[in-house]
Amino acid sequence: MSRVLGMGNALVDILARMENDELLKKLNFPKGSMQLVDAETSSRVLQEIANYAKEQASGGSAANTIHGLSCLGVSTGFFGKVGKDELGAFFKKDMSENNIEPKLLESDHASGKAVALISPDSERTFATYLGAAVELSAEDIIDELFHGYTHFHIEGYLVYNQPLIEKALKCAKEANLIVSLDLASFNVVEDNLAFLKDMVAKYVDILFANEEEAKAFTSKEHKEALEEMAKHCNIAVLKLGKKGSLIKHFESIFEVGIIPANSIDTTGAGDLYAAGFLYGLINLLPLDKCGAIGALLSGNVIEVVGPKMETDRWDKIHTELEKLRN
Repeated sequence: MSRVLGMGNALVDILARMENDELLKKLNFPKGSMQLVDAETSSRVLQEIANYAKEQASGGSAANTIHGLSCLGVSTGFFGKVGKDELGAFFKKDMSENNIEPKLLESDHASGKAVALISPDSERTFATYLGAAVELSAEDIIDELFHGYTHFHIEGYLVYNQPLIEKALKCAKEANLIVSLDLASFNVVEDNLAFLKDMVAKYVDILFANEEEAKAFTSKEHKEALEEMAKHCNIAVLKLGKKGSLIKHFESIFEVGIIPANSIDTTGAGDLYAAGFLYGLINLLPLDKCGAIGALLSGNVIEVVGPKMETDRWDKIHTELEKLRN
């Protein structure tokens, strides 16, 4: 049986919808970026949105993907670090309630949180305080962590701790797991380009990137970017938002469309696409079907605020999934 282990920053998402983008200018946050902030800046952002309507959900890129896989019926686990606080307890409870094995370490410091500032056009900009999540270290990676798993999904956000991500990728490959990496954010790629290219070439089987991340990784766009990505791994997946996605495996390129959707928040769209794609792969479906399942999940999650979907929406997804599998 296939089992997927995810590893990433264990964060609680605080989601706030903005009436315009003036706050981004005030905070000097590039729209659509992920900004790593300190505790003081995080508090300032929370003060700025004190009167906004807000929602809370366990988050972090890899955790969102693992949650999606679990909702599709895949056996999963998640490795990360949280604080011994209310947010940490919230994160762990959410994992357990969704049948995800919480392989969580605990810290005396505060749990990480990501404030998602959602623009009127549904684009989101993150102010991320890593807190306890950043304390995950290479020494925490042990061989036993990967026992019983067949796949390993990791987020690019961890790349700021290069010894950690390198040891995790190396151990996963030595344990014969299929490794997938989501590049996470264009500024993350720009800051760690040489290292990321080295890691992908050595250890990564499946590489996920959106247009901006792919451009940062390859200095190219669209199919040229896809071709360049595919030189470094077995399967390259380029997510193009409203234009669908492109997948390359050896000499084959697949173009995948989208489903009609009323987008209100793109938080989790890429993460849920990865969940759908990996689900298809685990079930030995053709790569165009894997992409179509990714599109099904991402098209649904952008119709809700945050990276989580309610049970009745998942029921509809499962109905559509049966049609796609046949």
